[in-house]
Amino acid sequence: MNNTKVVAISGASGSGKTTIVKKLAREFDCPFLLFDDHTDKSTYPKNMKSWLKNGANVSLIKTPKFVISLESLLSNNSSRYIFIEEPFGKERDSMSSLVDYVVLLNQPMELCLARVIKRHTEQPNINSALSISNYLDKYEDHVREIYISTVRQVRNNSDLVFDQVASINDTTSYIGNWLKANAN
Repeated sequence: MNNTKVVAISGASGSGKTTIVKKLAREFDCPFLLFDDHTDKSTYPKNMKSWLKNGANVSLIKTPKFVISLESLLSNNSSRYIFIEEPFGKERDSMSSLVDYVVLLNQPMELCLARVIKRHTEQPNINSALSISNYLDKYEDHVREIYISTVRQVRNNSDLVFDQVASINDTTSYIGNWLKANAN
């Protein structure tokens, strides 16, 4: 019987999910999976603004490759944990039965936005300024509300909500200590 526990690190874009997943995986010497590595053009509903207005059903966000990768890791792994970057915690039907613990990084939206902008400026390309401008237009119009809505959904079914503004190292230490004390 496999006793590996799947720990989903959730939160809005820019909350620190990817970095924390990688740090926790190193600390616990466990594998990890990243959400964005398993998305494609059919992952998200075509019209996200309409999706938000119709209730923001996160189960309409499809990542079959992510599910297959996680199931494969679970069947071929004996690590204590598998850490996954899953923005939606246990809220997507396809992931709910696979996730044991949800850690929500509930960071202020302005901090998340600043991190997303920083990410774009640290890896500039010819279209960076236009890309940031387009993102900010969408953010103001509906993306901010999408993040707020999805974080609210995840919060209701989280095992740990981390809402302190802290360094990545302090956040990772806090979560690691929580896992050592609470996760079997």
